[in-house]
Amino acid sequence: MTIIFSKKCEYGIQAVLYLSTLGKGKMVSAVEISEKLKIPKEFVSKILQSLRSSKIVNSKKGNSGGFFLAKDPKKVKLVDIVKAIDGLEMFNHCILGFPNCSDKHPCPVHNKWGVLRKKAYEMLIKETLYSFKRVVIKKMATIK
Repeated sequence: MTIIFSKKCEYGIQAVLYLSTLGKGKMVSAVEISEKLKIPKEFVSKILQSLRSSKIVNSKKGNSGGFFLAKDPKKVKLVDIVKAIDGLEMFNHCILGFPNCSDKHPCPVHNKWGVLRKKAYEMLIKETLYSFKRVVIKKMATIK
């Protein structure tokens, strides 16, 4: 169930995490990413193209082409991926969509959600792709 990120963002994070486990400059096709992660093929290319526009992923056309991570995994923070796909508005607006929700005029979940939102944002700005390399490799082994 998606709570914070769109499905597109979830898939984007998964795809970039997968790319981060490959060797530097190693290219893989959108089809391979789709098959490895069990993500619908039609999403993968579109998602990777938007990540390409943000210079997180790069691509090469042709038979020997594919997608690859454009930066060192130690320099790509999870927030970069979220910002490229969903934007960061979720961290600045009311989760319930109430207008003028603020500390002075809170919605019913403002205070509790604010704590979770802050922790989520702190994790996203702190963690890099490299932080998750071992866990991603283990996870990839369990996907059938």
